[in-house]
Amino acid sequence: MTMLRRAVFPAVLLALLLLPAAVPADALSDILERGKIRVGVSLFTPWAMKDKSGELTGFEVEVARKLAAEMGVQADFKVLPWSEIIGALQQGDIDVIISGMAITPRRALQLNFSLPYAESGAAIATNTAKTHDVRDLEDLNDPKFVVVAVAKTLGSDVAKLLFDRADLRIVANNAEAEALVLEGKAHAYIASTIETAFLALDHPEEIDLPLHKPLLASVAGMGVRKGEQELLNFLNAWVTARTADKWLSTTHKYWFKTLKWRDRPQ
Repeated sequence: MTMLRRAVFPAVLLALLLLPAAVPADALSDILERGKIRVGVSLFTPWAMKDKSGELTGFEVEVARKLAAEMGVQADFKVLPWSEIIGALQQGDIDVIISGMAITPRRALQLNFSLPYAESGAAIATNTAKTHDVRDLEDLNDPKFVVVAVAKTLGSDVAKLLFDRADLRIVANNAEAEALVLEGKAHAYIASTIETAFLALDHPEEIDLPLHKPLLASVAGMGVRKGEQELLNFLNAWVTARTADKWLSTTHKYWFKTLKWRDRPQ
């Protein structure tokens, strides 16, 4: 009996080792099976916002719906506070973050980013009348020029770095900063590329965008959980295809370089 046990146990162990290992379901398979991709967004105009009827709209919403349609599923949006969106992804409450999230090394420790699909950053808007004689950006870095930015933003960080010798005014909110530059009490306003673009579109006579490129550029990627390589492969293929056919750049231009969407029927 003892000899039989000694012979059987190694054989059973070997058989168990040769059995195919259980393969955990991947996010892409789950999405295709349920027919929905759960998309995490935070409300930032015009990335994602609610229209007059309360429906979600914006650049990210259009991107997510296009992506979902080409995946053969529906986009199921989860509106989350910005501070909670990465946690929701890690916990499995959402499948992907599509919310203008800038790709940074620190965030890459928490999630995997797709290829970049949009650009953003910090830019400068100037009071046209007050700066018509200024020929070089570096000339603004002088105590005789007032440069304004909003506290605790990328704009204020860039302003402190590039305009350390100017009369730098750090204010509490966008409305205060915009009022200062519109009224000519500030020569320049450092803010996101989106804010400066919309300010110039709303006030073309008073505001100029002297640079064609951001003072500091960043790129946004879609975020997935660590290890979700199949889903990441699909997102990268989608971004590559929609970049090549100009759909992404055309859609981005509509939402960020014009105000046509404001008058779009709800």
